[in-house]
Amino acid sequence: MGVIRMSNALYQMTPKEIVAELDKYIIGQDQAKKSVAVALRNRYRRSLLPEDMREEVTPKNILMMGPTGVGKTEIARRLAKLMDAPFVKVEATKFTEVGYVGRDVDSMIRDLVESSIRITKQNRLQEKYSVAEEIAEEKIVEAIVPGKKKNAHSGGIKGPFDFIMGGAQQNRTQTPETTDDRPESEIELTREQVRQQLRDGLLDEQYIEIEVSDNPQVNQLDMGNEGMNIAIGNIFDAIGGGQKKKKKNVRVKEARKILREEEAQNLIDMEQVISEALENAEQNGIIFIDEIDKIASGGSLRSGADVSREGVQRDILPIVEGSVVNTKHGPVKTDHVLFIGAGAFHIAKPTDLIPELQGRFPIRVELENLTKEAFVQILTVPENALLKQHKMLLETEGIRMTFTDDAVNEIAEIAYMTNEQTENIGARRLHTIMEKLLEDISYNIPDIENDDVVIDAAYVKEKFIDRIHADDIDRFIL
Repeated sequence: MGVIRMSNALYQMTPKEIVAELDKYIIGQDQAKKSVAVALRNRYRRSLLPEDMREEVTPKNILMMGPTGVGKTEIARRLAKLMDAPFVKVEATKFTEVGYVGRDVDSMIRDLVESSIRITKQNRLQEKYSVAEEIAEEKIVEAIVPGKKKNAHSGGIKGPFDFIMGGAQQNRTQTPETTDDRPESEIELTREQVRQQLRDGLLDEQYIEIEVSDNPQVNQLDMGNEGMNIAIGNIFDAIGGGQKKKKKNVRVKEARKILREEEAQNLIDMEQVISEALENAEQNGIIFIDEIDKIASGGSLRSGADVSREGVQRDILPIVEGSVVNTKHGPVKTDHVLFIGAGAFHIAKPTDLIPELQGRFPIRVELENLTKEAFVQILTVPENALLKQHKMLLETEGIRMTFTDDAVNEIAEIAYMTNEQTENIGARRLHTIMEKLLEDISYNIPDIENDDVVIDAAYVKEKFIDRIHADDIDRFIL
């Protein structure tokens, strides 16, 4: 087994620094953040162990318990983004559907491999972009100022670039039969001028004709349980004898992107990418199993549905315990994949899961319900705070919006009480409230006379006067 690859940023981050990074986006839930930060750091520690011991150290899977909208999924998602790790979120209930009971639980591993290939390929492309940029530039220059050989066969340039060629050249019409009689040094001088104009962005809006690979859309046929994927496009490619080329008339700035991407693709070795991606999935992969409480059998009676749920748990068990799953890119061991289970557990309890599965989630974390103070922080503190999002959206149309402190408190109060009175949907309640609050402003934007809009507590109360009554408020005052 090779050296375990992880992002460089991860190597330098202590658990406290990982928590500080999560704090930028997730409010509260310190215990859950602490647990995932330690689990992440243990992966790094494991990578430093001798190879024989490294194999023996398995990840400590985490079980998160708490109502919807308190940050369970967000913690796992931010974690994966932070360490640039392959990440997959699956709903456990997917495997309990009628006619689907326990079928194809291996699909979560196949999805993880695809995610890993995507990440690894993107990283390799980033490394090749600088070289690909130079090749793309040369191809554009070649398209604008063809050389003698090119000119004689391909017809050279089209229209808009005649002005670059100098006075005498402007009036010359080039056809596939004509040849450029100018000396090589003059052509090279023209090319140098074009290259400079290209770098200065002066030619971005001009149209040129480029030759690109004609890749048909690949249609994937999934043959179910075995995960046999047939790429129809690839079959036709093979019959046709390799990649076809097609000509495309595009602006220079678009041509630069298209050619850079194509050249970078040609520079990477896909076999090496797949090999690295499989190892990355095995060693650094994170699978988030949501709604895990829905496959727990609550109570002592075993009805038909309960039996099927238990069957799903038994199907998931070997993957969590560690097994080898065949994918179209090769076999993948799941021994060192980190599994994070999550569920509300308001009907079933963690102890209702089968004992073998319980034992595979040794770290239990209970996430707290959101308080009014937490809602205030969610609205204002995170880097992607909801108020910031709405302000920036309206600024695109010239409306500057300000929220007073008492308005923020009022929004948080309404969110908290609505969750208490009706269904508790956690922080997602804020999205509902914000959309309702700003609906009229967004709708009337072209006709709003004043560009500066101030949202205060009175405006918030007026908008929600029908939703929250005074007698309801009294019930929540202790």
